Amino acid sequence: MSADRLAGVGVSPGAGYGPAHRLVREIPEPPRGSRHGGDAEAERRRAERALEQVAADLSARGDRAGGEARDVLAAQAMMALDPGLASVVAELVGQGVSAPRAVFEAFGKYRDLLAGAGDYLAGRVADLDDIRDRAVAALEGLPLPGLPQDPPEPYVLVARDLAPADTALLDPAAVAAFVTEEGGPTSHTAILARSLGVPAVVGCAGATAIPPGTRVLVDGSTGAVRLSPTEEEVARAMRADADQDALLATVTGPGATADGHAVPLLANVGGPADIAPALAAGAEGVGLFRTEFLFLDREDPPTWEEQQDAYRAVFEAFSGSRVVVRVLDAGADKPLDFLPPPAPEPNPALGERGVRMFRHYPDVLAAQLDALARAAEGTSARVQVMAPMVATVEEAAWFADACRTAGLPSSGVMIEIPAAALRAADIAAVTGFFSIGTNDLTQYALAADREAGALAGLQDPWHPAVLDLVALAASAAAAAGRECGLCGEAAADPALACVFAGLGVTSLSMAALALPRVRAALARHTLDACRRAAAAARAANSAAAARAAARAKLPALAELSL
Repeated sequence: MSADRLAGVGVSPGAGYGPAHRLVREIPEPPRGSRHGGDAEAERRRAERALEQVAADLSARGDRAGGEARDVLAAQAMMALDPGLASVVAELVGQGVSAPRAVFEAFGKYRDLLAGAGDYLAGRVADLDDIRDRAVAALEGLPLPGLPQDPPEPYVLVARDLAPADTALLDPAAVAAFVTEEGGPTSHTAILARSLGVPAVVGCAGATAIPPGTRVLVDGSTGAVRLSPTEEEVARAMRADADQDALLATVTGPGATADGHAVPLLANVGGPADIAPALAAGAEGVGLFRTEFLFLDREDPPTWEEQQDAYRAVFEAFSGSRVVVRVLDAGADKPLDFLPPPAPEPNPALGERGVRMFRHYPDVLAAQLDALARAAEGTSARVQVMAPMVATVEEAAWFADACRTAGLPSSGVMIEIPAAALRAADIAAVTGFFSIGTNDLTQYALAADREAGALAGLQDPWHPAVLDLVALAASAAAAAGRECGLCGEAAADPALACVFAGLGVTSLSMAALALPRVRAALARHTLDACRRAAAAARAANSAAAARAAARAKLPALAELSL
């Protein structure tokens, strides 16, 4: 790699150009050995208020940003209020350590504790560092770290990693692109970048060495980062980007292959704020309605009226269309304040989350299902409800029974645990539909935490093992006469979308901004071509080989510059 060319993983398509602005955490480390004046209780309360202030600010940012950012920032706010962290801070303050230093050291101990407990959250260092810096800044009376204010021109944001609070409020008009050294294709940073429509490259070694002010050209599709490009190179990249947008805009209507095989294209939404972008992009319905935004970061559960109003807004917006609702996906590393604190778990990714949590708190599920049933009354939306993190036939049957009791006739499960894919035929016998979540399915199949940048090479849904699991689920659904959609981030990859259609997936759901690219890719290839591409990918022995083999069978992708 030459000095003026870097490469990473392109996670949000498009071209971006501007001067590099490196995001640096400028909050200094509180001096070692700093002590408080002797009133330990007052100092403990001061630290507690600072963390509460940080949590409130993160929640407010999430509310302003809406959509997926709301869920991500709500989860980060929960970290700031973690009882274990507060206990460590209190212990240090009791030993005479000043509040700023106690917070700083507590986060260090907290991270060590997480690393020793399975390392599931080790990849979320950016989240933890952001909370720490914000709390220390509040205690020291320093300005918060963040983004440039009123920049004279759009800039390329460069960082080791970006905390959710940074990306959630990025203004696409001010940020031309961003590049990070850490992060993988399904990290929080990547997901938020796609939802914002900002070109982004993650896992780019050497990014933080880019001198501030250097003009940078970013290709969010290929992962190429060009330093100090010529005017001709910039013009060519921007012209190609504009030409592609114009070409994609000519493909309209429902999702389908060139020979008319329907592949409905749906949108992932995180709440009512995501309705307008989905409709504008031509979404044919909702394939993943995340409901966490109503539950996280609050001391009391949402009222029946709150839930009904939020659900009805989406149902009415997609009148006559399919709306797939995922019930609350919480627990483990996303605890709910209004429930008893969960017991410590060696590895939260493998702990009590999703449907497993509902087995302990069936009243929470019953209340949500009742609100969904009432919200659906009087609307023409085809409401389908699915459970996350289902591993067994028994769990699927339990959830289906709960839905029937609530008056919701169409219930399904997410296929995101390899065991569910391997035994999909059994699960299909007791449930109404599948929705494949490739983010978790990939991380569990390859034992690679989706937030760990060091494992980005393994966080690849192109891996033939992941494609085999998708094929198993899709074929089992077809044999049972069931729908099998796919709502993971991989659906936004035009080439993978064609492969998934060839594997038998019946619908694809993604961030609204990805819909035109996937619609165009499908429209230029027959179902038979998609099947050939899928077979070639599964016959490969690596993710890279699978990608190359599939693309060789999908020639129109190059014509569309996809």
